[in-house]
Amino acid sequence: MAGEDKKIKRVWDFSDLALVFFMFGTLLVLIVPVHQIMMDMLLAVSLALALLILLVILFLRNPSDFSGFPTLLLIFTLYRLGLNVASTRLILSEADAGDLIDAFGEFVVSGSFVVGIVIFLILTVINFVVITKGAGRIAEVAARFTLDAMPGKQLSIDAELDKGYITVEEALEKRRNLQQEADFYGAMDGASKFVRGDAVAAILVTLVNIVGGLAIGVFQNGMPVGEALETYTRLTIGDGLLSQVPAIITSTAAGVLVTRAASKQELGQDLGKQLFFSQRVMGILCGTMVIMSIVPGFPILPFFALASLFGFMAYGLREGGILRNAYDEMDKQDAMTRKKDDAKKEAAAGGPDEALENLLQVDTLMIELGYGLVGLADPSKG
Repeated sequence: MAGEDKKIKRVWDFSDLALVFFMFGTLLVLIVPVHQIMMDMLLAVSLALALLILLVILFLRNPSDFSGFPTLLLIFTLYRLGLNVASTRLILSEADAGDLIDAFGEFVVSGSFVVGIVIFLILTVINFVVITKGAGRIAEVAARFTLDAMPGKQLSIDAELDKGYITVEEALEKRRNLQQEADFYGAMDGASKFVRGDAVAAILVTLVNIVGGLAIGVFQNGMPVGEALETYTRLTIGDGLLSQVPAIITSTAAGVLVTRAASKQELGQDLGKQLFFSQRVMGILCGTMVIMSIVPGFPILPFFALASLFGFMAYGLREGGILRNAYDEMDKQDAMTRKKDDAKKEAAAGGPDEALENLLQVDTLMIELGYGLVGLADPSKG
């Protein structure tokens, strides 16, 4: 057992050291030139981290369980900005920022750098105006309402403790969770500002890369204007997209986290149960898709495929259908879980009568005697 504890301690110590090295490495990238191969590796790490954050949040059941997300968001934003600086240095100094940026730019630009610029601007607007602004507003409102609701929740915990529904340890744990939730939403309110600043920085870095690259290519390297514009724009768009894609993924993850309500199920299970529960809705949707498939000029295949899917779901939601049975089984499990929780609370309280008796602190039966009758109640006097 002691050996297992030592192994666990070594793992946590390694995690702390890894975070320190990651932060120092990010700061070094801002200053020290990076080779193209290392640049490809760092950009791949950025994409992987963004997907990791999104997947972790999608499978969370309680938003405050990911209490380290605001700090992680700050660190990841600094990491992406460091990559922007490193890639800008490579683009302007060597006109070569690695295979990943070049491939991204070539694939998206598709022979026309104007197309690449338009796509980059669209992604930036989506991230800055739609996702980030909405998530920031939700985080602000959630922080305000969480703080306003804290006194009522604390009184509720005290009432449960007084009635014996929970123990002192459970009450302390609930208070810690409540404080952690308030701190989490307060931190998310501020962390959303980092994401918006990152989107603005991406636009400025892109403009600097295009203008600076054009000037360096024409006046320093003697390149024709068209060739310089095509080369540096392709690299800049590739760099901008490789920066915006992780930013959009992270912003989406932040929006999902602040809009997620605490639940005993994962997000996919909740949405599946809440969206696809009605046979009538699926039947109407199936009929609508069939009608749209026969409209002149509309493609038949996609609408007919959707109609078949919704028709199958409507059939499965009938009484005795496979989907209906699955939903009923989930409801039974939820009911059994709630029943067990209520039984535990009642057992901890010792029953409602005993809880009331302990709260009032009175005897079950009490007889008051006058001084002249004390002798009758004294066993020693017969």
